Amino acid sequence: MEHITFGQLPAVRITAPDGATAVVTLYGAHLVSWVGLDGGERMFMSKRSALDASRAIRGGVPVIFPQFAEQGNAMRHGFARVSTWRVVGDGSDAGAAWAEFALNETDLAPAHAAAWPHHFALRLRVTVHANALEMTFSVRNTGAAPFPFAAALHTYHSVPHLADVRIDGVEAGTLALSDKLDTIYAGIKGAVTLATPARVLTLEQDGFTDAVVWNPGAADTAALADMADDEYQRFVCIEPALLTPLTLAPGQVWDGHYRVR
Repeated sequence: MEHITFGQLPAVRITAPDGATAVVTLYGAHLVSWVGLDGGERMFMSKRSALDASRAIRGGVPVIFPQFAEQGNAMRHGFARVSTWRVVGDGSDAGAAWAEFALNETDLAPAHAAAWPHHFALRLRVTVHANALEMTFSVRNTGAAPFPFAAALHTYHSVPHLADVRIDGVEAGTLALSDKLDTIYAGIKGAVTLATPARVLTLEQDGFTDAVVWNPGAADTAALADMADDEYQRFVCIEPALLTPLTLAPGQVWDGHYRVR
């Protein structure tokens, strides 16, 4: 692991012995790059995204916690993606390289801590090896009272062109996209595959019960200040999610695992 700067943001680069790499900014513990053995970038990043901690990053893998979208009383998609995390470990194991990031209530801006006044400890471990990426997200209740939360890893997969995307494992048949789509798929069982002419990705999740497939389409993209008008054609979001809030008792831990290969 080496400390670098991504845009204006402090970040770390994780490099496996075989050459696979990932870059994670401390702002949001946000995965902004994943390059496998074939040398291809797997993550979409908007060329208009702010990279100065002034707002959430557009692209990569935003960490969604403690609420999804507007489904709660806190800020949209929660504070995890706009808070500064700490690096708490790194290493290698069986040819894979990893780094682990942590966030708790003492790391929050005062407004976020006041809006969600709970004691918690978040951990995110990012692991790379060959053409595989693994992310493990863990939530611990360190307080004396239970709290509900939702979570997601809002992954922007880079694709050559939206019209070439085929997704299996979320519906009875194959899902194709041509423009805007924002659909929640509850109770995901088994792997999801994302196929393009460039590659086929297999996505597996545990702990996360649901998946969200999203692309803003042409009209909504035009209204986004942090995305160029044509960029919607270069990504699809397939995110592992826990959308029905789970209540965590004092001392209890929830783990969500996400693997892409």
